[in-house]
Amino acid sequence: MATSNGNGNGSHAAATPPEPLRGRVAIVTGGSGGIGAAVTAHLASLGARVVVGYVGDPSPAERLVASLNSDDSPPRAAAVAADVSEPEQVASLFDAAEAAFGPDLHVVVAAAGVQDASYPSIADTTPEQWDAAFAVNARGAFLCCREAARRVARGGGGRIVTFSSSNVASLRPGYGAYVATKAAVEAMTKVLAKELAGTGITANSVAPGPVATPMFYAGKTEERVAAAARECPMGRIGQPEDVAKVVGFLCTDAAGWINGQVIRVNGGYV
Repeated sequence: MATSNGNGNGSHAAATPPEPLRGRVAIVTGGSGGIGAAVTAHLASLGARVVVGYVGDPSPAERLVASLNSDDSPPRAAAVAADVSEPEQVASLFDAAEAAFGPDLHVVVAAAGVQDASYPSIADTTPEQWDAAFAVNARGAFLCCREAARRVARGGGGRIVTFSSSNVASLRPGYGAYVATKAAVEAMTKVLAKELAGTGITANSVAPGPVATPMFYAGKTEERVAAAARECPMGRIGQPEDVAKVVGFLCTDAAGWINGQVIRVNGGYV
């Protein structure tokens, strides 16, 4: 039997990496930084065309999109500014996805989120801090899920992934408003999965533990960060890619029997 000798004679071309999401279109809110950026890049690597929802400075989103697009092929990514707490802007985000990549939308990942870096106790949380957390984390997730439930393609391959937090399980002091928003997201996602019965669309929530992102580091001392790493059986803080790979799997056909679940991605932290 002939074998490759590495000089090109009788050798086979390197296998093309599998792209289980080829031909599918995804929206990722909060998709230009932290875990969201890793999710965006990973979904693109799986073959999806991705719309990056962002707020504020457009530069990170534009740089990410530029890195995913090449000059010699059709665009694989586009950036769209959208405040997820505003229903009109969420609808416009979905409209922009259709304008960029066609009417069939397959994947929505609601990754946009905020956390008050002062970590106030419930007794010290102001109504304004509470409302700010709910506006993005809970209301934003709701508006994205509502639009996704109306627009994601039926008949198979439709995926909705929301973001919770392992803090819903660890219940650490200083996270009262944040945990309340994420607990709401978990419950809503489970209801949504039941409401989408018969559509072929799954709805799941991913709940990361400590992950090396600006949101995690904000307001924390080096000692607190080191303590979080020690508390994890894996001996480290998670990386955005650790979470992105789980999100990517949930978006593929291989995860079609996973529905209405909360997946805690935390290395055993809780």
